[in-house]
Amino acid sequence: MTLRINCWSGPRNISTSFMYAFRQRSDTTVFDEPIYAHYLRVTGRDHPGRNDVLASQDPDGEAVVRDVILGSHSTPVAFFKQMAQHFVSLDRGFLGECRNILLIRDPARVVTSFAKNVPDVNVADTGLPIQVDLLESILAEGEDPVVVDSATLLANPEAMLQTLCLRLGLDFDPAMLSWPAGPKPEDGVWAEYWYASTHRSSGFQAGHPSAEPVPGHLRPVVDEARPYYDRLLEHALVA
Repeated sequence: MTLRINCWSGPRNISTSFMYAFRQRSDTTVFDEPIYAHYLRVTGRDHPGRNDVLASQDPDGEAVVRDVILGSHSTPVAFFKQMAQHFVSLDRGFLGECRNILLIRDPARVVTSFAKNVPDVNVADTGLPIQVDLLESILAEGEDPVVVDSATLLANPEAMLQTLCLRLGLDFDPAMLSWPAGPKPEDGVWAEYWYASTHRSSGFQAGHPSAEPVPGHLRPVVDEARPYYDRLLEHALVA
């Protein structure tokens, strides 16, 4: 039986690095944002490379769920890097056949970074409302959510990945800690707009937290997003 893992992340997080980490596992096939075209079609949002994204994927989200997420795979594990904000106008019934990770980041950093490519960023764009909705659904079913805060993971990647793998029922593979720099075959066509820093990396880079101030016009967006993030943080994994 295939272990299907959805990593529901907000934008401008470490989701691509997360995908690259799972790509290093010999038992795993990874997929990059398979419902992005569906999201653009349904919402009409204007993202960089919009037409290329729509041409590169099936924009029918239900078909993607059926044929890709729930489809047959050549490896025991299938990892789907998902943007939480893409999860619109789709039947959620398939979630019970997958393990679902909620990958979060401080909204001040998310909003400030995302606005550079999408200036009219709003709270829905952060993915946080949908992540909280998923969290509450998981809790209501009596299950333990798997929430990963990127700052915690970057502070101690090995310990956090070990904890995560344990929660997913996987053996930890040290290969997850590093990968070759540069583009990967699984990258979506949108990589040229979003993945420059990740393509320069060869592992999880902690660095220093960004000190870039939130532009004044974006502060209301951050303030609206903060309670969602705080709710998710209550359940974040500890290494």
